[in-house]
Amino acid sequence: MDIFFNTNIQFYIIAYLVGSIPFGLILSKKFTDINITEVGSGSIGATNVLRALKEKDPKLAKKLAAATLLLDALKGLSVLAVAKLMGADEATLWAMAILSVVGHCYSIFLKFEGGKGVATGMGVFLFMLPIETVIALIVWFISAKTIKISSVSSLSAVLALVIASFVINPQIPEIKTHAPILIISFIIFYKHIPNIIRVIKGEEKRVV
Repeated sequence: MDIFFNTNIQFYIIAYLVGSIPFGLILSKKFTDINITEVGSGSIGATNVLRALKEKDPKLAKKLAAATLLLDALKGLSVLAVAKLMGADEATLWAMAILSVVGHCYSIFLKFEGGKGVATGMGVFLFMLPIETVIALIVWFISAKTIKISSVSSLSAVLALVIASFVINPQIPEIKTHAPILIISFIIFYKHIPNIIRVIKGEEKRVV
């Protein structure tokens, strides 16, 4: 049991548990009594919050979706910030970044179901790779305004971030590998497989 007294192991557990907090579900239940895991895609992310609640109260739906987006991003970023202040090295921070996204996508509080990792992923990337993340957010904004398909916008942003990371940092400082970036991106793309299939079939809904 001594392993649990290892500081890095404690960081990893905290990153996963904080990442597992289903803010979308909590907010929707508190303010509308709707269980978003039983509505729409069943995801706990901001897009499903918006779609699930907009028929009942469009204004409230937008506010709760925005709050969900912000909190999901902050839960990844905040644990990294605290860990860095406590002296965690880059390898530990990247492992925590992965576990934060895993927690969101496979939450221990939801029987290992969850969201699709975009907001939490962008939160951890904003902390670890700020320039690349700003580029990704610009791509997301342009795509969201033109294509208006949430999944396409999100995946375009993730792809832009991966490309930017290789261009700006051919070798990621200290860890000398892009593996954590690719792992997080793979998780996000994997969780979006149903969306990708619907896009190919022309069945994916637009955000209006």
